[in-house]
Order: sequence, then C-alpha cells, then structure tokens
Amino acid sequence: MKESKILITGAAGLIGSAVVRELNHRGYDKLILVDHLGDSEKWKNLRSLRFLQYLEKETFRALLQDVQDGLGGPEAELLEDLTGIIHLGACSSTTEYDASYLIDNNYQYSIDLARFARSRNIRMVYASSAATYGDGENGFEDDLNAIDTLRPLNPYGHSKQMFDQWIRSNTGFEPLFAGLKYFNVYGPNEYHKGYMQSVVLKGFRQIRDTGRIGLFKSYRDDYGDGEQKRDFLYVKDAARITVFFLLDQTQASGVFNVGSGMANTWMDLARGIFQAMEKEPAIDFIEMPEEMRAKYQYYTCAPIQRLREAGYGDHIGTLEESIADYVRSYLLPGEWNA
Repeated sequence: MKESKILITGAAGLIGSAVVRELNHRGYDKLILVDHLGDSEKWKNLRSLRFLQYLEKETFRALLQDVQDGLGGPEAELLEDLTGIIHLGACSSTTEYDASYLIDNNYQYSIDLARFARSRNIRMVYASSAATYGDGENGFEDDLNAIDTLRPLNPYGHSKQMFDQWIRSNTGFEPLFAGLKYFNVYGPNEYHKGYMQSVVLKGFRQIRDTGRIGLFKSYRDDYGDGEQKRDFLYVKDAARITVFFLLDQTQASGVFNVGSGMANTWMDLARGIFQAMEKEPAIDFIEMPEEMRAKYQYYTCAPIQRLREAGYGDHIGTLEESIADYVRSYLLPGEWNA
C-alpha cells in the first residue's frame, strides 16, 4: 500500500467512486472519503472500494472548521499528513434553483477546503464544470483569464463559475490548484442520480424494456432531430485524467477541459447503445419540456489542447467503444456490479 494520504470529497458519486477505484488500482488505500449518502442508493458505490475512513459531509465540514480554529482531538488526526485533495463534492443538479443552498454547498464549502489546502501547501484538484460555458456562445476555451465572459445558464453552473473566479482572484492559490471542467460524463455508478442519469443509462433501460429509445426533437432550424451534439466522456477516462492532475502532473494550475475532444450527436449515442445490445435501432423523437427549451445546449465540445500540453497522453475512449464497455461490462450483467 502506498503511504500517501489523499482526501476525496464526493467520493460516492459517479466520478468520485471511479476516482477512488483508480487510486486503489494504483495501490493507494490511505484514503479519506467524504460524501452525503442520505437515503439514496449511493452507498452501494462504496462497497468495492478500499479506504481508511468515511465521513459524512456535515461531519467533515465541522471537523475542517475545528482544525482551522486550532482545535485538536482524535478526528483531527485524519487531516494530518494529507498529501493531496480531490474535491468533487457538490450539488450537481442543473435544475436546483435554491441559489443560497448552492452558494453554501458548492462555493463556500470549496473556499473553506481551499483555504485549508493552501495553509498546508497541499495540492488540490477540484471539479469545475462545463456548465460554466452556458450556451457556448463565448466558446469553450479553458482559460482562466476569459472566464468573466462566460454566462452560465443555471445556478449550478454559476456556483462553479464563482469558485473558478475566486481561485483566480486570491493571491497564492492558483499555483496549487487545478480545476477540471467535466463535460458529459457517464458510466457505472450513476444509478443513484435519478433524472440526472445519463441518456446512455436511460436509453439502455428503454431499449431493454420496449425495444425503442426516445430522443428530444430539435427546436432550431440548423439542427435536425437527434442531431444536437455533445462531448460525451466515459467516467473511466474522467477518473484517469483526475488522478493524473493529482499524482502525475502536480505543477499544472488553472482550469482544464475534461472531455473527449469530440462532439457526437444523440443519434450517434443511440445507435451505439443499440449496437452494444445487438439490436436494430428504433428511435422516436419526443417533445422537449417547454421549460427546458430556452436553456438547452445544442452543441458542446471540449477543446483539450491544454490537457494534452499538460502531458496527458493516454487514449481517450471513443463514444462507440466506451458505450460498448458500459453496456456489456456493467448494464447487461447487472447495474450495481462495479
């Protein structure tokens, strides 16, 4: 077992549990995991992972405050000798409109942890989001100097944008910190996410149960039905990139797009699921809820030049091969087998 002690927040989530698994594969077991399990089935994502201790988020935030205030105690020892922090804990719902809650949970929580990391000179990799780019009108360039031009479409994206701006504006923080702008991440251990589950998972279930899949119609003349495009990223790639920035590239700072660098259509995605299930495509186009239409992104694609320049040279899976692994290795055998 490697001796580095690493703290991971959001550790039971889709990306978080994949990150812990990647660290386990690399021989890291001295891990402090933080999340909020509540009454969801997210606890199942922890069953196959190896770690030192798990803390609920509110317990951890109180502990963090005690440590910052100079208070001791046995629990405080958990935060001693940390060699790295991966901060993924956040409310990631794009339909959460309690902005005060998001400011506390996504923004202030991140500031508190960043101040702790800075005071101890600990490397911190944190989750920003592609939601900060809004409708993409101002591009998708991962440049801290350009973030003031971005206009997120929802409070979640705005909370992530605010922390990126905070890191940039506070002297002494940026060199230690790497913010990762994850695009459309999908894969095993997203089963607890409810309506925020990926279309890959929802589509698999539709095809399994009915033989068909429904995709949203387009409401723009320049995009056909099902031709809206997204940069889809398999969670295993997201995890490898995240761990790369903590362990392999400890000098890179600022924000980095984490995507495949390719824009694929929803039709591509649907056909990939049918192919992985060895079924003939049967696709219906359905009405998009009216409340979504004004805030719907028709195109996202992550320029990943800065990621490559930072030294990440691993292959990033294509949509077809990644869907095939997800469907054949996880969904067909049984969803909770990661």
